[in-house]
Amino acid sequence: MGMQCAVCGKKPAMGNHYARRGKAKYLGGVGRKVTGISRRTFLPNLQRIQVEIDGAVQRARVCVACIRSGKVKRPTKQKLFQMPNV
Repeated sequence: MGMQCAVCGKKPAMGNHYARRGKAKYLGGVGRKVTGISRRTFLPNLQRIQVEIDGAVQRARVCVACIRSGKVKRPTKQKLFQMPNV
């Protein structure tokens, strides 16, 4: 399961890259001209994070949109070791 979000299933999407030249009309030019169109891929912003699934902590590749929206449950951090008071 490479390059896919473990929560929402977001995958790379295909698109176009437009190469342009010239100066925009509102800046005083004659307008921007398209000089080339090439295919490209839009990759999801995946992060390898620790996720709590059914009480077990696992590593998963999750997109940032799912992390921000709260769709994943992060594990609680354990407190540091402290010496007992005797």
